[in-house]
This record gives sequence, structure tokens and C-alpha cells, in this order.
Amino acid sequence: MSAAPRVDLLSFGCRLNIVESEAMRREALRSGQLDLTIVNTCAVTAEAVRQSRQAVRRARAAHPTGRLVITGCAAEIDPVGFGAMPGVDAILPNRVKADPASWPMDEGASPEADGASGGPSLGGRSHSRGFVEVQNGCDHRCTFCVIPLGRGASRSVTPDTVVSRIRALVEEGAREVVLTGVDVTSYGGDLASGLRLGNLLAHVLRAVPELPRLRLSSLDCIEADPALLDLVATEPRLMPHLHVSLQSGSDLILKRMKRRHGRSDAIAFCRTLRALRPEIVFGADLIAGFPTEDEAMFADTLDLIEACGITYVHAFSYSQRPGTPAARMPPVPGDVARDRGRRLREAGERRLGQHLEGMVGRTVEVLTERGGTGRAPDFTLVRLPPETPPGLLQPATLCGHDGRVAIADTAASGLRRPA
Repeated sequence: MSAAPRVDLLSFGCRLNIVESEAMRREALRSGQLDLTIVNTCAVTAEAVRQSRQAVRRARAAHPTGRLVITGCAAEIDPVGFGAMPGVDAILPNRVKADPASWPMDEGASPEADGASGGPSLGGRSHSRGFVEVQNGCDHRCTFCVIPLGRGASRSVTPDTVVSRIRALVEEGAREVVLTGVDVTSYGGDLASGLRLGNLLAHVLRAVPELPRLRLSSLDCIEADPALLDLVATEPRLMPHLHVSLQSGSDLILKRMKRRHGRSDAIAFCRTLRALRPEIVFGADLIAGFPTEDEAMFADTLDLIEACGITYVHAFSYSQRPGTPAARMPPVPGDVARDRGRRLREAGERRLGQHLEGMVGRTVEVLTERGGTGRAPDFTLVRLPPETPPGLLQPATLCGHDGRVAIADTAASGLRRPA
């Protein structure tokens, strides 16, 4: 009798990495890998690279005789360094890591019976929410970013393939699907059809009418096309929550970052969408302590949280990445950058608290998840009775919050309990 397949997968970084990790796990199991550990690395910050290297060392210590395969952006950018680490058997390029051909059958192994190939998507019976990759890579060269080196040029998944993956997730029980990628709003630039992201969303919503909720991951405000804006305004199945890649509120810093939008563009984008759909909620990525940033420039970023009405602030202290243009610019002292990052996070906490306070007394439709939580359409996290089963779409009346999570009034909500 052949040994049972064992595939351990350690994933770092972005949501796309998580989606690809599940695709790799599926393909490795399908091909009957007997004793395999995969580390899917991240290169977005120096800390992410450090954690990835630490995971490689721990994985080899935990499984001294099994195969150890390293992939992801950090390994793509530094294949020699990662390949030289003790016990690493192979470096798998990003472009092929979810390709079935990358996982040839182990001799003497049996493929997993239900492990059919499905491409980069994540969901199924154990997930209320599914994720589908619609785009990969990036054609832009922001001065602080190494991701284009790890992901390559922008590549779009064909609309029919996206629809097929979404249908599969819905059939497996997903009630919400999130479309993800590296630079999602560049979707279609490489397709002969000329379709843009808004066209793709409209196609998905028409083709999969049984999908209750469709959600976008991070997008670039300057690339939002008219069809996308129209859908935000008119389509209730497209969730009113957008995470916007802003990075800074200072025009000079944005120019030095080589971003393609200015401060006024970001503010106008958020105001336009809020006028089109008043209940929309924004999240944003912001970098503190970018090289040459002074206190006045940082103040512009801090003020942008209020000017754009950002509810979910993802604040990072600048992390120097070797080989990028920003690494050659005059740095901000590390303690100053960290303090500014803290101030951004504190401002974000205040904004989130204000948002949650405004939700009290409202009844919202919640998609229930494991662990007694759920998400409202605007991505508000809601605390539910711990025994609430996942995968339900149902109303919840909010009676309070703890500064991070809204709390559902069980009696007023009529929340379903397990049979």
C-alpha cells in the first residue's frame, strides 16, 4: 500500500499568494506527492523576506527527509540565495508554480482521488468566501517596489476561465467570490478583446446569476474604468467596499514613488464613488517614512485618511528593498518612520471606531464565517453567536462594538442556529 500524501504549505504575503498556495497544494496532492513541504515566500518588505527564510529553516528541521520546495516572490528575486539554503531541493518559478506539469507524479505514489486541477482559486465547502485570480504581474515600476521583479509583466486571465472558476466555487458552497491579482485594475490590457475590469465584472455577474456576492481586492484609483464605476453605482451584488492603493498623501512623495495618481485624484475618486453609492467603505495602503519624507509631507498623508474617508487603514513603515530606485534616495531615520507608522495606525483605529459607532442600530446582511463571525457587505466584521454555522447569508442587527468588531444582537437579528 502506498503512503498517504503529505503536503505542508507555508504561505507569506498577499492574498494572491494564498490563492496560489491552495492551487499548489491541490496539484501536489493530485500528483501523489508523498512527503513534501512548500514555502511560498514574499518579498514586499525586508521583514517578509526574513520570515520566509526562517520558515525554510524550520520546515527542514521539522521534516529532515522530505522534499522542500521554495517558490514565491522572494525566491524568484533571489533564487541563488534561497537555493543555497541547507536542505532546499528545488526553487519553483512563480510562473509555473500552479501548473500541473510542475508536479510530476512521485514514483510509487497514488494521486488524490478528488484532486482534479482547477487553477488558481480558493474556496469550497469549508469556505464561505472564495478567491479567484484574474490578473498577475505588473507593468508599472513604483520606485519602492520589487514585486514586478518577482511577478513579471501584467497578464490577464480570460473571462471564460474566470467564470468557470467562479462557477466551480459557487457549486462547492461559496456565497461570495473575491477577484484578486497584483494590479487588478490593469486587467485586459494584454487581451485582444480590449475588455477592461468593469467589463469583466459585468460578464461575471451576467454569467453566474446564482452568485450572491462579488467583491474586489485592492485596486488603483487612476485605472478605474467607466464601466467599473457604473457597476459600483448600480449593481447590488458588487459589494460596497474597495481597498485602494494610495501609499501617500503628498504629491511630491507620490512623484518620487513614481505613482500615477496625485493627491487630488485620490480624493476625487473617493468622493465620486461615495456620491454614486453612499454606503461604500474604503480601505487603503499607506507608507510612512518614505525616503525624503518630512513632517509636512507626512502630515499630508495623515490628513488623507480624513480627506478620503478611509475606514480600514493598512499602514506600513517604509522598508528598503535592494535594487529599487528608492533605496538610493536619502532615507528617513528608522525610529521616525516607525513613529509615523504608529500615528497612521492610530488614526486608522479612530476612523474604524467612528465607522463602527455609526453602524450601531443598523440591520445588515452578514455572510457567516467560522468562529462566530461574519462580514457585512461593506466588509464590517461582525461578532455572532459562536455556534452560528458558516456559509449563511442572513440579517443581523448591530447593538454595539468593541472598537474593532461590530456586535450582533442575537435576539433582534433572528440569527439561525444549527438544526
